[in-house]
Amino acid sequence: MYFWLSVFALSALLVMLSFRYRAVLSNPMRSLFPRLGHYQPVSTFAEQVDAGMSSSTFDIEANIRDGDSRAGLDDRGTQEVLDIMRRERVNFDQARLIRHNQILAANGIDPSGMPLDAKAVTRL
Repeated sequence: MYFWLSVFALSALLVMLSFRYRAVLSNPMRSLFPRLGHYQPVSTFAEQVDAGMSSSTFDIEANIRDGDSRAGLDDRGTQEVLDIMRRERVNFDQARLIRHNQILAANGIDPSGMPLDAKAVTRL
């Protein structure tokens, strides 16, 4: 009985730890098994332009022409925008707006920029 209880407890612990560290565990898995995830990290401005991460209002191609020495856009933000583009079937600018509104909502701010907190002082 104690043996099965300890096996169950160890299994539950492994499941909880793998859920907690799923982001860390999934990155090596994606490199070993490319079909596991559709997202591949985009690291340079040129690769990001090829992935559709540029528009007239957010011109990454200008960075390439000007010889920008940075590596590219933030990988996490790039992944989120690409996921929104794929899931919602929207263009790059609309996906950026959706992501921005999600960030605002997570911080208690409505899309117009006003805080949602009832105690916030918005005028004197």
